[in-house]
This record gives sequence, structure tokens and C-alpha cells, in this order.
Amino acid sequence: MNLSFREELLSGKTMIGTIVTQPNPAVAEILADVGFDWLWIDAEHSPMEMGEVQGILRAAEDRCGCVVRVPSSDEVYLKKALDIGAPGIIAPHVDTVEIAEQVVKWIKYPPIGERSIGVARAHGYGLDVDSYMNSANEQIALIVQIEHVKGAQDIEKILDVDGVDAVLIGPYDLSGSLGKPGEVDDPEVLNYINRVRDACIKRKKPIGIFGITVDAAKPFLDQGYSLVAVGIDTMIFGNAARDILTRMKSEHAG
Repeated sequence: MNLSFREELLSGKTMIGTIVTQPNPAVAEILADVGFDWLWIDAEHSPMEMGEVQGILRAAEDRCGCVVRVPSSDEVYLKKALDIGAPGIIAPHVDTVEIAEQVVKWIKYPPIGERSIGVARAHGYGLDVDSYMNSANEQIALIVQIEHVKGAQDIEKILDVDGVDAVLIGPYDLSGSLGKPGEVDDPEVLNYINRVRDACIKRKKPIGIFGITVDAAKPFLDQGYSLVAVGIDTMIFGNAARDILTRMKSEHAG
């Protein structure tokens, strides 16, 4: 029996993924077929609407785990992503314990939470409502994103919120919140990143992070991170295309 994304996440298995920003199911399908363990479907910093996210889920989720980062940790966005069948949610800018508690309430059905009841793809379009509702609270993964110094300072309290399954560090926004945008190797920024990582490791909570390149992301595998995203679909395509063109021109010139 195949494990669900949440079960794999909580097992502590090392999972290598990448970010999907383009509203084209074929792109996600190709990335899944390549063998990535999970896809970070980014509805926050991309042109994708939920209907397009649903198409990507349909194309790729049988091949690998798919996690949707919603545009904001707002009830409407959370329930839309869940109703289209997202097996995992990345809730951005969870800067306080109060935000973490509210997100848990919005993604869990009663009596645990306050998720509203609708009928959509996740419920078999009305043909599988009871089965989905009976399993959703256990099967859906909640990953909270810590990307502000306030969240890093409050990390222990956030980790104590029942229902938070894992943490994803947003190093670039975290650096910005310290007045050092993009300086992810700055000692002060690294101090807060390590604070979050160490708190998660101490509590045996899965911890994730993003690296723009293999060289940037690979060291994380030796630092306790089990959920690592490397690269972005557009940059993967762009870098590959540029490499082809550069090689063709240089070899022809030679």
C-alpha cells in the first residue's frame, strides 16, 4: 500500500521536490515523471488560479506528492485548495502562534476545526463525500511557512500547535524582514534560520527549505532538512535552453 504524502512527510523520509509556477499540467507531469518526490505548486507567487491548480493536481498527484502554497493563509484560499483535492497545504507567512492556530481550525473538519463543508473534486464531486470527510483530518498535511523574524522568534510556540505537521523556512522573505533582502548567507539571517531548524529537530518535526540551485540546496540534506525544494520550473527550463544555445554556438564557432 502506498503511503500518503502526509505519512511520508511524518516518517522523516528525505523528500526532494521542485517548484511549479506555470499553469500548464504538462510541465508538472514531466517533473513528476522525472522522479521528484514532491511538487510545490505555487499559487502565491505565480499567475495560477485555483482552476489551473486543479488541472496540475489531476496531472501529477498520482505520480508524486503535490503541495499547494495558497496565496495567503486566508480561510477562502485554504478551503478552495482543499476542495480541489490538495493533499497538502503550505500556509505562507505564519508569523505568530495565533495565525497557526487559526489555519489549523480552517483546514480541519469539526469537531477538531471549523472547515466548512462543500462538494468539489476532493469529495468525488459529491459521490464520495462521507469517505473524504472521514479521512481528511488525518490525510491532509499542513506545512506552515516561517518567513519572518517574528515567526522565527515564536517558533517553539508555533510548533506546539496541534495540527502543524511540518515547517518550511522561507529564507528570502526572512532575510527581508531583517532588512537584508536576498542576503540569505548573512550571519544574522542564518542565525534565525538555524533557530527554526534546531527547534524542529528537537521536537522531531519535519523541516523544509528551498534552494535556487543544486549547489545551494544540497548542503541542506546534511543539516537535518527532510523536505527540500530545489529550483523553479521556469528557471529549470530557462537554464537548460540557455545551455543548449550556448553549446551550439560555441561548438559551431569552434
